[in-house]
Amino acid sequence: MKGNRGRRRGQRHERRRIIDYPRQGRVGPRRWLPSWKLLLGTFGVGVAGLAGLFVLVYVTIDIPNENELAAQEASIYYWADGSQMVSVGAVNRQNVGLDKVPDSVENAVIAAENATFYSDSGVSLKGIGRAVVSMLSGGDTQGGSTITQQYVKNTYLSQDQTFTRKAREFIISLKVSNQKSKRDILRGYLNTSWFGRSSNGIQAAAHAYYGIDADRLNPSQGALLAALLKGAEQYDPSLSKGNHQRAVERWRWILDREVATGKMSAKQRAKYTKFPEPRALAKPTSQAGQTGYLVDVANKFVQSSTGLTDKDLARGGYRIHTTFDKTLTRRLEEAVTNVRKKSIDPKKRATDTFVQFGAASVRPKDGAIVAVYGGTDATKHFSNNADTSAVPAGSTFKPFVLATALQQQTETWGAEARPEDQDRGTEELRGALMSAQNPPFVAAGQRIGLEQIRDLVVSAGLREESLAQLEPTFPLGTSAPSAIRMASAYTTFSNGGLHADPYAVSRMTLDGKPLDGFDRPDPEQVLTPEVAQQMNGILVGLGWRALGTPVGRAAYQPVAAGISEPGDRMKSAWFIGSPSTGALAPAGGPVAAEAAKKQALQDGNEPTTAITMFRNKPGAPELLPMNGVGGPDSGLGTSIPPQIWAAYENAS
Repeated sequence: MKGNRGRRRGQRHERRRIIDYPRQGRVGPRRWLPSWKLLLGTFGVGVAGLAGLFVLVYVTIDIPNENELAAQEASIYYWADGSQMVSVGAVNRQNVGLDKVPDSVENAVIAAENATFYSDSGVSLKGIGRAVVSMLSGGDTQGGSTITQQYVKNTYLSQDQTFTRKAREFIISLKVSNQKSKRDILRGYLNTSWFGRSSNGIQAAAHAYYGIDADRLNPSQGALLAALLKGAEQYDPSLSKGNHQRAVERWRWILDREVATGKMSAKQRAKYTKFPEPRALAKPTSQAGQTGYLVDVANKFVQSSTGLTDKDLARGGYRIHTTFDKTLTRRLEEAVTNVRKKSIDPKKRATDTFVQFGAASVRPKDGAIVAVYGGTDATKHFSNNADTSAVPAGSTFKPFVLATALQQQTETWGAEARPEDQDRGTEELRGALMSAQNPPFVAAGQRIGLEQIRDLVVSAGLREESLAQLEPTFPLGTSAPSAIRMASAYTTFSNGGLHADPYAVSRMTLDGKPLDGFDRPDPEQVLTPEVAQQMNGILVGLGWRALGTPVGRAAYQPVAAGISEPGDRMKSAWFIGSPSTGALAPAGGPVAAEAAKKQALQDGNEPTTAITMFRNKPGAPELLPMNGVGGPDSGLGTSIPPQIWAAYENAS
């Protein structure tokens, strides 16, 4: 009796279980399989929980105050000594009402960015899903946002691509869509969007690209501005040939898209067949002279180091500490300007028209770019001549061929006696370098391998994309590296075979917090110290030949140099000098000056400087010949870059 009462109490206890799991009355695996009631109940609880969480988050997240842009700071760039170079920004924006924006421009933007803008809820679940999957998989996090979401990101949030930011964007977009009219959202979007050329908003963009107010934009111009919303770095047609092609293709697509979405008739579309070329890119006057070129070099380094875009940098608030030396930059500009006035006279010689100069100084020890000459004025000549990869290196490339041969010889034979044919091959190249002969270098390329030469110059700092195809003429300098990269590569010879990659920014902060990406890697051993020493000795001979013998004066210390030869006929003239093996200054100078010079050499602070000269007619794809430039005695202009280098080194 007592046992039965106990069993009944146990049964009542089991019946009182809220969740029947593990399941009663089941044995084996079936005991652990949930029932459909349990599955349905769990699903319902989960949905209710998510709904409750969503309501909680929706209630607790407020729409932030509009907006950071109004109180945004400019970005400040500093010289290497810590003094301010230039203030860039703050935000270039002029708010306008939709009554000042033509319907055709609104239609182009909506057709391009969010065709369902007037009917959707303000968020794209598919777009957010794709973004979340991309973030979790480490892929591209851009794209998929509605106009409302983009407006929220522009106005209230940062540009961070994180799950938390995406979640806040989703909630705030829903709230904004519920509390603001679609017209207000569109107005805000058009006034806060980034169009490139330092312009935030449609009014600033209309002036930057066409020099007119937004209300004067025609449908064709509006379609191009709408194309820029996808990314001005890729679609501003003035930045590159590739950009121009992409801009034309997207401009056409947007006009066709307007027809497909009913925003433009086919008859009206047929009127717009000619691409609306924007005005030339202009830099702000605060970036006149060399400043704009320095900012350009610094920004490129920042972008490659941190992943920030032009749009990110334009939002302002950054403190960017560069490696540029104020004094050296001034001296370099003065040297180019003075020699140019003396040697180049377009009024006297038609062949002196369209002559351009570019130059850069790089410190061997750590790769710091300490001076740049990008052109006459960054607000007038927009291409940065110090950073262009369009000018063939000519004979200044040949030392790398000889260095490859010497390195191979050292790696194969070391300090042991080498076969005579090995020594004879490198000796022949030495002689060919001094006497400006080309055939031995073509033969050497076949003997030592074009791939090996390519690998060495890439290790020495030349960008692979600037190198020419591996054809028999490759050793003759058909590649077109920039002045910055050539100066950097030559530091390998003067730095004991070590190469430090060039850099332009030492540190950077946002809101007082340091940004990552500016730690410097240790220099890499590209050449053995013995080969580097041999190359320095050889290049000193080229330096003397280019700079001349100081007759009647105290002996000068040697300068290792790479030079262009009149026989190159590469439509360019170069001089690359490395005073780290000696300075272009009288050996009998003041004791204090000599001591300082020796200390500088020991510290590796004396920069290597590359100077390039070429002729380029604006808008023309090919360089012009150098025949007759600087007069009949200039050797196709090859005597001019050494004069600039000497003036730069002797300046005070």
